[in-house]
Amino acid sequence: MTKPTPESLEAARRTIDMEAKAIGQLSGRIGDGFERIVQLILSQGHRSGKLVFTGIGKSADVARKTVATLNSTGTPSAFLHAADALHGDLGLVGDEDVVVAVSKSGATAEVVKLLPLLQSRKIAMVAMVGNVDSPVARASEHVLDVSVEQEACPHDLAPTTSSAAQLAMGDALAMALMAARGFSSEDFARHHPGGSLGRRLLLKLGDVLEPAHRVYVGPDSGLKDVVPAVSAGRVGAVAVLENGEEEGRLLGIVTDGDLRRALERDPKEWASLTAQDVMQTQPQCLAPDTLAADALERLESHRISQIVVQEEKGRFAGFVHLHQLMDAGIR
Repeated sequence: MTKPTPESLEAARRTIDMEAKAIGQLSGRIGDGFERIVQLILSQGHRSGKLVFTGIGKSADVARKTVATLNSTGTPSAFLHAADALHGDLGLVGDEDVVVAVSKSGATAEVVKLLPLLQSRKIAMVAMVGNVDSPVARASEHVLDVSVEQEACPHDLAPTTSSAAQLAMGDALAMALMAARGFSSEDFARHHPGGSLGRRLLLKLGDVLEPAHRVYVGPDSGLKDVVPAVSAGRVGAVAVLENGEEEGRLLGIVTDGDLRRALERDPKEWASLTAQDVMQTQPQCLAPDTLAADALERLESHRISQIVVQEEKGRFAGFVHLHQLMDAGIR
C-alpha cells in the first residue's frame, strides 16, 4: 500500500501556506470599489432585486457555495450556470438583479457569450475575476479582484489558491452585506429553523412542555401518594402545590433523590412523612419563554435533571427534563 512521503506532506503544508497568503492579500483590496458594490446590491435589493452568481467549472462550485452563504445571512441570491443561461435559463435574471460573474481567467467562453445578453437588458454586472484586464472585467461596471500569484498545484494548473481566494471574497461580500443590514443572530436562526443553531436561538421551554409532565401533589400527601406521582411524570420529580390544587402556589418539589434521602431516616417515620417534610423549597424555576439552550446550561451547571417551568404569577406549568432538551437537538 502506498504511504504518504515527506514530499507529499510538504506539498500539503505548502498548499495551506500559499492559500493563506493569497487570502491575506485580499484584505488590501477591500476599499471604495468594494463599498460601491455593497451599496449597489443593497440599492437593488430595495427594488426587490436579488443577487445572481454565475460561472462554470470550479468557479461555478464557488458561486453555489457563496449563494448558500448569502441566502443564509439575509441576502436573497440565486445561482445560474453560465452554460444553462445560454440555453433558456437566463429568465432567472430579473431587471433589478445584480449579476456576479465568477471566472479565474475572466475569459471563460460561456460567461463571455452571456455578457452581451445581460448588457442589452442593462443588468447591473459585477466581475469576480483573477484577471482585471479581461473581457469579463471590462464588460462589468464593478470588479472584485481575486487574482493570485500562483496556484498551489505544482503544475500551476488545478484551481486551488484561486478557488480559495474566490471563496474568501464571496464570504467577505456576504459578511459586509450582513453587517450593513444589521442581520442579527435571531434573523440567522429564522433562516435555519431546522438546524441545531436555529433551535438553539429560537426554541423555548414552553415549546417542549408536555402535559404529562405537569404532575403535582399537596403538601400533606403521604409518601404512598408521592412515590407514584414521581414515577407518573417520568421526569424524576413532582411539584408540591398549595392545598394540592391545580392553581395552588408552588411550595416546592420532591425528586427521586429526595425520596431516597427520606428512606435513610428511621423506618418508623416513613408512614408519617409527607411531601412537605421531604420537599425542596427553593427549586430551580424558569419562565416558559426562556430559551431551551439557556435552560440546558442551567441544568448542567447545577447538575440537576429537571427544571420547573413557572408561568406569570407563579403558576406551575410543568417540568422539563434534561433528556427532553438534549433530544430537541439544540446542541
